[in-house]
Amino acid sequence: MMLAGTVQAQQVPPAPGAASAAPAEAPQDEFPPPTQADGNVTTLGEVRALKPEDDEPLDLYRFKSPVQAEPNRFSKSWSEPPTPEQVSMSGGYIFMGINYGLMAAAKGLHKLTNGRDQIQSAIARPPPELTEQQQRRAAAYCEVGDCLDEGR
Repeated sequence: MMLAGTVQAQQVPPAPGAASAAPAEAPQDEFPPPTQADGNVTTLGEVRALKPEDDEPLDLYRFKSPVQAEPNRFSKSWSEPPTPEQVSMSGGYIFMGINYGLMAAAKGLHKLTNGRDQIQSAIARPPPELTEQQQRRAAAYCEVGDCLDEGR
């Protein structure tokens, strides 16, 4: 009974004003033949999954996500966990734990002592200014004609 309702829901409704193609006395148990589209139906060919080569290792992270999230307030403190290869190359989990502990202790000590950061932003100094004596000497030099006018 439920299947008949599902099939009826999939049928194409008749155009308004058109006569119904199905006879009025057709029993409910008979299903009408499937309606054909106008020939614009696109079908896929056969799809086969191929087994990877034996010498090729399976890399689940081979395809990168095309979605790149914009940096937000949490990006500063988040770092990706190391892969097992990175762990083994850096001495193992115990050695990495010791290093992380030493870095946290150094960061805490740096905060306690209010020391300057190792990497500091550049501070621009003011442009050099000439004293009055240097300005007079430069003006006299230009009056003689040895001064180059960089504006030309």
